[in-house]
Amino acid sequence: MNFLKTFVFMLLLLVPAAGCAGMSLQEKGIPKIEGLIAVRGQTVHTMARQADGSWAEPIINGVVLVRDGKVVAVGPASSVEIPANVHVIEAEVVTPGLIDAHSVVGLAGWLNYDHDQDQLERSAPMQPELDALDAYNVREPLIEWIRSFGVTTLHTGHAPGQLISGQTFIVKTRGDNVDAAVLKPRMMVACTLGSAAMRKEGQSPGTRAKQMAMLRQEFIRARAYEEKIAAAQADPEKDPPARDLAKEVLVRVLSGETPLMISAHTSVDIQNALRLQKELGIQVVLDGGSECYDFIDALLEQKIQVIIHPTMMRASGAGKNSSMETAAKLVAAGIPVAMGSGYESYVPKTRVVLWEAAIACAYGCSFSDALGLITASAAQLLGISDRVGSLEVGKDGDMALYDGDPFEYTTHCVGTVIDGDVVSDLVR
Repeated sequence: MNFLKTFVFMLLLLVPAAGCAGMSLQEKGIPKIEGLIAVRGQTVHTMARQADGSWAEPIINGVVLVRDGKVVAVGPASSVEIPANVHVIEAEVVTPGLIDAHSVVGLAGWLNYDHDQDQLERSAPMQPELDALDAYNVREPLIEWIRSFGVTTLHTGHAPGQLISGQTFIVKTRGDNVDAAVLKPRMMVACTLGSAAMRKEGQSPGTRAKQMAMLRQEFIRARAYEEKIAAAQADPEKDPPARDLAKEVLVRVLSGETPLMISAHTSVDIQNALRLQKELGIQVVLDGGSECYDFIDALLEQKIQVIIHPTMMRASGAGKNSSMETAAKLVAAGIPVAMGSGYESYVPKTRVVLWEAAIACAYGCSFSDALGLITASAAQLLGISDRVGSLEVGKDGDMALYDGDPFEYTTHCVGTVIDGDVVSDLVR
């Protein structure tokens, strides 16, 4: 009996201690430092590059400190001091926040109803003036869905399906105000070559030759518009042309300020994209590229970057000759490449780039190269590597937290951090 009393007494002593261990800082009476968080991972993949261009080794038992939304320290726990009154978030594996290099999320709604399908305007084949910001729904449930898998940055906008469908932009997957979440309000102009952009019932374009002729003519008009503006600026007696939003966008493409993202899958359409780039001397980003493995030398020569199709894209139609090994071939050739979720016309309207990169890893990419497709390499291609893509001092505090290898199908995303704020703690 005395032993039982002693045992119960010891348990009662332990209960408050155990409860205290699970208490928040505020419950313990410790003031929290505003704007400062610490994330500790058994393995931290910083995705930083070393001086020779190779990937930095992951940090074992690593710590990332974020203050006011920016990374202020990253390294082994033995060298990064965590202030006593800072709450520590822990995970088995920590990576930079994931980047979807080409998506339509935010314009395409998850329920596939007409009222939330703003990704494609079909009233005319070329509408470069369409601004994706005007159609982005920051409260679209698909944004929360992909964020719960660690996606923190989207390159999104008008979908493939028209010769020129509109513009794209880059946004963080957070907040209730798109203007506050935007990283780049203008990123690319979306163009589609091939059967996906052909119109029926005698409407143009109905053939590939017509597509190319229409594009050339529109750029000729844009060039003439630019020349008239320049002439008016040089001679006060000359009147400038009336403003034309479509031509203004194409002038930015001609000047090299804005890349033309050409969605093309078949050999003939990729060749047309290469030809157009040579003719106009513009910056082209190849999107999709199911058969681009046949044009590696040309892509290198013309310095064309590639947003490769999702690895598990259905191999049918224009993408019938797609390969799960293409990402690895492009990486091995030294072609700048990133991976996007692409455009899905059926629910749930998007793929998850985490899973697509995982399959790329199984088909020839190293772990780091595959993870790079959706972090550092994607940031570099999109011109946002000064902000996101790797965990380095001075960059945004965006992280994805996992309970195991991110590419293992039994692993869950257990948290997502954007600008130092925990924006998702769902277990997916």
